Amino acid sequence: MKKKLVSCLISFTLLSSLSTPLLAKAQENTEDIKGSLVIAGGGIGTSNHEIYEKFLSLAGGKEKAKVGIIPAASTTLQSSKKFKEDLVKYGANSDSIKILPVSNHDFSDTQKDESTWKNQVNDKKLSRTIKGLTAVWFVGGDQTKIVDSLRQNNGSDSEALKAIWDIYRKGAVIGGTSAGAAIMSDVMITGGDSLGALKDSLENKENKHVSKNQRSQKEYEPLSIQKGLGFFQHGIIDQHMDERARLGRLAVAAYTSERDKEKNFAYGVDEDTAMVVNNKDQKIEVVGRSGVAVLDMSKAELVSKQKARSGLENIKVSYLSPGDKINYHLKSFEFPKERVETKGFEYYSFNALPATGVFTPYGRLKAYLSYSLVDNESMKSAKSYVYDSKGSGYEIAFQKDNNTNGYWRYTDGQKDDYSIVNVKMDITPKTFKFQPDRKTSLTYKKPTFSSSESPAYDSIKGNLLIAGGALGSSNSSVYNKFINLAGGKQAKIGIVPAASTKFDSSNQFKSDLIKYGVKAENIEILPISNHDFKGTSENESTWKTNMNSDKLAQKVKGLTGIWFVGGDQTLITGSLRNENGSDSKVLQAIWHTYKNGAVLGGTSAGAAIMSNTMLAGGDSYGALSYGFTNTYDDMNQQEGGPAYLEKGLGFFQYGLVDQHFDNKARLGRLIATAYEKGNKNQLSYGIDEDTAMVVNNKEKQIEVVGRGGITLVDLAKVQANDKFPSDYKNILISCITPGDKVNLTTKEIVINPAKTSTRKNEYYSEKVGPNTGLFSPHGVLRKFLAYDLVDNAQSKEIKSYAFNQNKGFELTFRKSAESNGYWAYTDGQKDDYSIVKVALDIKPIDVDIR
Repeated sequence: MKKKLVSCLISFTLLSSLSTPLLAKAQENTEDIKGSLVIAGGGIGTSNHEIYEKFLSLAGGKEKAKVGIIPAASTTLQSSKKFKEDLVKYGANSDSIKILPVSNHDFSDTQKDESTWKNQVNDKKLSRTIKGLTAVWFVGGDQTKIVDSLRQNNGSDSEALKAIWDIYRKGAVIGGTSAGAAIMSDVMITGGDSLGALKDSLENKENKHVSKNQRSQKEYEPLSIQKGLGFFQHGIIDQHMDERARLGRLAVAAYTSERDKEKNFAYGVDEDTAMVVNNKDQKIEVVGRSGVAVLDMSKAELVSKQKARSGLENIKVSYLSPGDKINYHLKSFEFPKERVETKGFEYYSFNALPATGVFTPYGRLKAYLSYSLVDNESMKSAKSYVYDSKGSGYEIAFQKDNNTNGYWRYTDGQKDDYSIVNVKMDITPKTFKFQPDRKTSLTYKKPTFSSSESPAYDSIKGNLLIAGGALGSSNSSVYNKFINLAGGKQAKIGIVPAASTKFDSSNQFKSDLIKYGVKAENIEILPISNHDFKGTSENESTWKTNMNSDKLAQKVKGLTGIWFVGGDQTLITGSLRNENGSDSKVLQAIWHTYKNGAVLGGTSAGAAIMSNTMLAGGDSYGALSYGFTNTYDDMNQQEGGPAYLEKGLGFFQYGLVDQHFDNKARLGRLIATAYEKGNKNQLSYGIDEDTAMVVNNKEKQIEVVGRGGITLVDLAKVQANDKFPSDYKNILISCITPGDKVNLTTKEIVINPAKTSTRKNEYYSEKVGPNTGLFSPHGVLRKFLAYDLVDNAQSKEIKSYAFNQNKGFELTFRKSAESNGYWAYTDGQKDDYSIVKVALDIKPIDVDIR
């Protein structure tokens, strides 16, 4: 039985009057606090050493830390025991870590009745134990259980809570994750989602006095708040910000509940991330793997837009990343020196589509604001939407102003890392109507691209490692797999730099290989390019003749591994094929080494070249709406528009490959390409970032390695409307994750045996609305299908939409007779889902927004 943690909808539901009485402060005198806070957004991975090490450091160091774990939020002791194990793994003394007897309920995985612990919170022995600690940690679950366990029936603090406050004032660190983060502020959010918060608090016509059972039948959950423990006195805290898309509910909670909104920010902490509060310096540092959303509500206004419906305007949104600091007293930000400002130096220039659902590139809030707005010189404003299945909802408009800026750097190898400040956000009520498109005005062009099939080799002894992009230097599973396939630490590896315009990525990959044990003298950046590189004295465009160098071809034949870096995939094929399209001598040598046992690997562009038909441009909406183009316009074509195809190098013999699949939402373009140019008896493969598909040619099998997943598209049973483009029924979608395997010829999916089937054992049972954009939970395809469909007993089908102005597509994902989900914990207590054979229908629609 899974023990995932969800907040209950209880306590005070906000009334639409927007005059909710302020909740009393938990502790008024907080100026003398010497301790710190570690407030984590949930989903902390065991491998997230930054958070664990920061917590232990603030607790006095690994050897001196004395930690008390409060299990009250959970229904089992599992998460408390796991957190203790993790602390010990990071060097803490096991004898110095105690699970404290604080709970108001029994735990399901023990023989004792822990509900009796409620009577011990005033016990002097427990208070003495707490006063001897240097740290307290609150695990996740239901935040109301924490508060009820530590407060007495009259609302006063128990002796145990007083003891926690005592050690906090004297210098102890207080930490918590998920529910353990929610309790940190005075105003504690106990339930709700973004749409529910907006509708329940900004629409006067809503009936607020409905039963809990009636609420559970809605597609959205109204906002509810309660008095928290108040360890953080400088604004409201929310958690699971990115995964559950809670920015809307945080904005409403801050506007309606925070009496000091002119003085304080409101904070939303992403999963696997923490905000570390230094009370002495009055600063917050962001630590972990994602970010912290910061809302400035000081100039926010309630604006009436429609009858009995209102909106919020002039909200300022910032998003901070690891290493950034917030001075919460001055309401200012500090960024590491290595960050580069984007204002006036924007890298991107493309027309970003509105964020409308799971086909939106960069469809999570931080990524969307980064790529589609702040670091994009073509965009001054961008929009997203949120609405229920009846079409009642809101438009969310983001806009640059004079104070908007972005800060960029690489992190963990060559992953983009952005911080964003002062994006203006307005939320306006709208009504949405979707109808079937009977006569499209869009001009869909079929592909004229024709690629002769690469020779099929049954005797390939080598393997492939195809990475989806943004490969982190810390992703040991991918690096070690590539090195092992290349022959271990004695491997001889050549790096092909051709896709890039600089040597940074090639040098970074070389240094990463050395870090993982390959000898430096056995790694060479091969002189393969058809263009010059920035920052060098040599003119590398002269290397184009090297593709037919006998000397270089001979060197390639002596390698055990070859790696293609990311960039522009057309530069790779242009550097290895002759003008007449024939294979150069170096490409022939690469084939020779591959057939004789070498591993070929690549990331991003280096993955795109692996299949015979190479997807080189376009996005999902563009491919479904406009089809295919014969022209290639570099960045614009990579970021959007109709699909652009070229002949790849054909090392992967079993179907189409696409990359950056989760972050750039490329399912639509893969479907369009597979239908027009693929073999419908083969699967097509979309590889997520920081993830690799490992191809074993001998076994004719793939496996997933890394941190994300692979989406499988099966068109064997597809039904298409030949008279109307992009009108599909019965596309089968599967999503697999590390440990899962697929037979390349039979298409059989073998799920990691550690996972449990969800079929007829669904954890969730709730009505869900359509996935509509940046305010919809679970914005990435695999998460959307997992939580809202395969692990949800109430859902038979779920919808999302992709549209621009008045044209678009309705996406209906259905449970088929073969559908199943598989679940396990991974990296601590993160949910890990695999999804098998969900049916997808795509229907062209007209869109009316009023």
